Amino acid sequence: MSDSVEEWQVVRRGKGASRKFKSHHQIPPTSACLQEQLDVQKLVRRIRDTVSELRVEELWQQWKNQLLLATSTSLSRPSERSETDTQQDKDTEWTVQQHLECVCYGLGSFSSCVSARYQLAMLLLLLDAGQIPLKNCSLYDPAFSSAERDVLRGLGLTVLTENEEGKRLATKPTLFYLMHCGKALYNNLLWKNWSPCCLSLVTIIGNCFSGIRERTIERELRRDYCYISKAVDLCEERLLPCPSRLIDVFSDTAVITFPSDRLNKLPQSTWTDSPEPQYQHCLDLEIILKQTCISTSPVTGDR
Repeated sequence: MSDSVEEWQVVRRGKGASRKFKSHHQIPPTSACLQEQLDVQKLVRRIRDTVSELRVEELWQQWKNQLLLATSTSLSRPSERSETDTQQDKDTEWTVQQHLECVCYGLGSFSSCVSARYQLAMLLLLLDAGQIPLKNCSLYDPAFSSAERDVLRGLGLTVLTENEEGKRLATKPTLFYLMHCGKALYNNLLWKNWSPCCLSLVTIIGNCFSGIRERTIERELRRDYCYISKAVDLCEERLLPCPSRLIDVFSDTAVITFPSDRLNKLPQSTWTDSPEPQYQHCLDLEIILKQTCISTSPVTGDR
């Protein structure tokens, strides 16, 4: 794609940003700017190296194939149309690609965490494979530093400034990249899209719902995370491979979709009683709440 990782540019911090240095000596402003530029360049270089490393892995080819298979129903394919409509097919395909979106929550601090850096590299590869423009991918994590936000913007990605708590409504085909996020984040996303129309637009790459059910006491799952509990029987999961050396990075990850034919067969009562989650009984809530900005564990917990 045109926004290739080889074309990434370094982004400098704006004026007025504060910095702390380990040195006891006064550093001239020009030196401070140069040091930060070098740090950002080093981080971009590490991300680029990780992308290159994953690109030649068999793991990546398998992930790519599963993603394209899962999202094929959301894309318009020329083979399904008349041969005389070639130009119209190209226009339709371009329009669909322009409207395909991606949202990433809970990536973590990729400048200090190797796992987060691998997950970011995989995200960039997935965007390329799905022909999703970089600007159509929005990210949020309260753990992002100012420099990390600069790096993401420099890559062409969109950095969200508001904590949505996972409550993002899908109004067009959307890939949600939620690697090892807490159950509340998945539950909030499902609640916000709890209708056949919206769920059919949602594709999730994240923790396998059936695995979450196996690791959670059933009565607590139904009480506190009822939308995950219901979604296990509504969704289609394609478990993604994970080599042993990357077990901490990509374990228990699946591509999750919600087939329209399965959703439309359910009674209307399935969708009418859908109260917003409150989590009053969750003492170990794994999410950063917008109201309090306080959490007992990080948003990227639930490993």
